[in-house]
Amino acid sequence: MQIMSEREKVSSGQLPLVLAGPVLRKCTARELTLWLVVSEPLDAEFSLYYPGESEAFCSHVITRQQQIQIGYSAWVVMANFNGEYPTDTPLEYDLLTQHGNLSQLVPSLFYDGETRVSFCIRTRADYVLHGSCRNPHYPSKDSLVAADSKVAGQTVPERPALLMMSGDQIYADHVAGPMLDAIQQVITLLGLPDERFSESPVADTQALYRHSYNFYARDKILPHYVDSGKWLSDNGFGKWLPHRGRPVFSSRESENHLMGFSEFFAMYLLVWAPQLWDLVDRERLKKLGFKSGQRELEPKWQQRWHEEKVHIDDFVSGLPQVQRLMAHIPTYMIFDDHDVTDDWNLTIGWEKAAYGNKLSRRIIGNALISYWLCQGWGNAPEHFDATFWEHAKTYFSEPDDIHQEQFIDFLYRFEQWHYAIETTPKMLVLDTRTRRWRSESKMNKPSGLMDWEALTELQQSLLHEPAVILVSAAPMFGVKFIEMLQRGMTWLGHPLLIDAENWMAHPGSANTLLSIFTHTRTPTNFVILSGDVHYSFAYDIKLRFRRSSPNIYQITSSGIKNEFPNTLLRVCDFMDRALYSPHSPLNWFTKRKRMKIKKRDPDSPGNHRLVNRSAIGELRLDKDGKPTDIAILTACGDRVVFPEID
Repeated sequence: MQIMSEREKVSSGQLPLVLAGPVLRKCTARELTLWLVVSEPLDAEFSLYYPGESEAFCSHVITRQQQIQIGYSAWVVMANFNGEYPTDTPLEYDLLTQHGNLSQLVPSLFYDGETRVSFCIRTRADYVLHGSCRNPHYPSKDSLVAADSKVAGQTVPERPALLMMSGDQIYADHVAGPMLDAIQQVITLLGLPDERFSESPVADTQALYRHSYNFYARDKILPHYVDSGKWLSDNGFGKWLPHRGRPVFSSRESENHLMGFSEFFAMYLLVWAPQLWDLVDRERLKKLGFKSGQRELEPKWQQRWHEEKVHIDDFVSGLPQVQRLMAHIPTYMIFDDHDVTDDWNLTIGWEKAAYGNKLSRRIIGNALISYWLCQGWGNAPEHFDATFWEHAKTYFSEPDDIHQEQFIDFLYRFEQWHYAIETTPKMLVLDTRTRRWRSESKMNKPSGLMDWEALTELQQSLLHEPAVILVSAAPMFGVKFIEMLQRGMTWLGHPLLIDAENWMAHPGSANTLLSIFTHTRTPTNFVILSGDVHYSFAYDIKLRFRRSSPNIYQITSSGIKNEFPNTLLRVCDFMDRALYSPHSPLNWFTKRKRMKIKKRDPDSPGNHRLVNRSAIGELRLDKDGKPTDIAILTACGDRVVFPEID
């Protein structure tokens, strides 16, 4: 393990044992999955109890094979237990470790009256929390805190069956200055590994941390691309930069973009738990005179830092509740672009530029490694076989350039990020990022969100299911006026400028998707859960000219801690209502002309159908998989309902 000399001074005794978690992940009648990060090798027994009983009815030892050392003082525990577990009944769990049990290690983890963490393995997905887009420094409250406050007042049977986080669990491309400083302090505290960069203005991570561009200027370090023509041409980035070309990464707020693996990993620890925040100095950059290497930050960045710190401090204050929620409710996740970088794989031109550059290729690979460690593994442990683990453990046991590149090469070929949750209804969580339907006509035309093979596999998974919940990061049925704007910008050669990321943007994937809904053997009830767009809405959809049309519901909740520019959204909402009512003749010029879409009106003041508030979605289904309650719980604790259309 490569560590800096000063890191050797950091002993695990100075750190709390639990750094993040525990997070309940995949939970079924035969499988229990727990994720946490600790500061030393964990000697622990995981025990299950019935409420009120002092003796555990089931215990499992957490082995060293279920732990991966990430740094000098950081181990990720990826514990997957097999057995026969009671379902649909209240249960409790505890961890007895070498330093005590959970009540001693993390007292804030428990609801009033609890001495052990309570949970339930639900067979029916009849009550689901869902949402995406959690930006730590966005100026709103955190909807996960509101969700925890609600769960605190519920009995175990009343709680949601699961929490589905449908993308942008971190914002790797839009990081606040105080967050980046905390990340780098955590890297030192935990002795996380250094790495070297190829074809980069900085030789390695240590040079990056000392560089004048380390804070609020990383966009000058990030890779740029020069070509004679069309890979990233006409993509909305403005004038050519002198001698450097255009930025490969399209994020317009990339001044603090994460680069090294250790930065990605540290950010996950800081957005899911409060423990490490107690050990970092949130005023350090200010005390150092706002220095980035030898450069003093310009006044505008110093002002930005002060503004961001207010929101980061508020975010940190809610983390004990976020940690508590994820310990009690089985939690599932899937990536979207900001977990890696904005517009990830949006066009084939973007891909060729990004993967053809060694630095951008490494950054994307680092994001995927950390995604697997902190998100992907717990969704479906069975997808990660001995070959996968061999690559991972080889890299983490000796994190040098060769092993890192080998692991990243393997991850780029990996095609099992999607997964199914075997509840009733069955939940299918889609990978809409890595198996894309590339445009064959132009390099800068948007790719389809899933290719033909992936969509064919999806259709096979749907056959003979009476009802299904599809989780798609981007809405399958979005706001038509906004999609029209995206189409117009694509036609003008600017797909990245307005994020032309929707299911209807690519003819092949759009037509194949719509064919799935019109197939005679598809489910009676389709519920589509989405996020991504930073506003919330609900649609009821039927096939035109067909008596036995399936019931399709597009339910979008976004963001958990993010919102859309309000004035622009109100214009788009008005224009969509005016131009694309269910009976509008303009519908016949869209790819969805075979669909009749009715838009639910929320019970909030005004006549807006698009709700622009940080919130998390609440969905309740009947025994047939049909929604009985579609709502959002706002970050402020208000509840907005989308009533059924009369």
